[in-house]
Amino acid sequence: MKKIIRMILITLMLLSLCGCSQKEPSVIKIYEVTDAELAFKDDELVTMVKYYEMSDGTWKTDTHTYKYRLEITGRMGGAAKDSTFVFLSNLENITFEQAWKASGFSSNMDDYFKEKDARFVALR
Repeated sequence: MKKIIRMILITLMLLSLCGCSQKEPSVIKIYEVTDAELAFKDDELVTMVKYYEMSDGTWKTDTHTYKYRLEITGRMGGAAKDSTFVFLSNLENITFEQAWKASGFSSNMDDYFKEKDARFVALR
C-alpha cells in the first residue's frame, strides 16, 4: 500500500513539474541582411540588421526582444517618393519624423532610440 501511495505521489510531482515548465518560443522566420548587390532593386525592403519572427508573436535581434514590428511610411521633404522604415520596437507607436531621424539621418543623438526600446532594421 505504501509503495502505491509513493508511486502516486511521485507521479503527481512529475506531472506538476511538467505542467509548470514554459515552452521556449521558436523562430518562425529569419530576416537576413540584404546583399549589397541586391539592395534597392525592385522596390524591396533592404534589411540592415538580421532579425527573427518568433512563435510567441515577438520579434528578436541577436541581443534584444521586441513586442512590435512597425513599418512606418511617409515622404521626407523634397523626396520624389515615399520611404518606409522598419523598426522592431517595444513602443507601440513611432511617428514618421521619429523614424527617419532615428534611422541615421539625424546628427542629434537625442533623436535615436535606446536599443532596448526600438531598433531600426530595414528600409525601402
